Amino acid sequence: MKQLGTLYFFCGKMGAGKSTKSNQLAKDKNAVLLSEDEWISSLYPNQVTSFEEYIKYSALLKPLVKKHVQNILSVGTDVVMDFPGNTKRLRKWFLEIASEINANHQLIFLNLSDQQCLSQIVQRRIEQPERAAFDTEAVFIHVTSFFEEPEASEGLNILEFRRND
Repeated sequence: MKQLGTLYFFCGKMGAGKSTKSNQLAKDKNAVLLSEDEWISSLYPNQVTSFEEYIKYSALLKPLVKKHVQNILSVGTDVVMDFPGNTKRLRKWFLEIASEINANHQLIFLNLSDQQCLSQIVQRRIEQPERAAFDTEAVFIHVTSFFEEPEASEGLNILEFRRND
């Protein structure tokens, strides 16, 4: 029987470092990296100016991405998804991607405090000024209001990282 790839995905508040960690993991695992931000900005340039629009375009993308990821996993290649798994509903979608084809998965939970995330968001605004309009404390508070910590009852293989500082 052919060896399937493993699906890696992330959970963490805005600013927790999901994109940074996903880039590093993809290099470490020699895996295909898929970034939701890149897909949305390529397919819907300059159309996402609010959190509500992000939700809309993210939902349009999911059916295409699901099939694409399953095809990659089915040929034995690992996939790292830089898509947020920050709610039970989103994590269920990731789990379905893997389980429908019997592939392994790993949820990486970046468990940082609000202050740690806000500090990293300030740094990101400096490094990526094009994100300054979206990377604000107000957006962080709004987005974080939807955040749900992953639980073992969701049937996920969870690897949790905390940062002490």
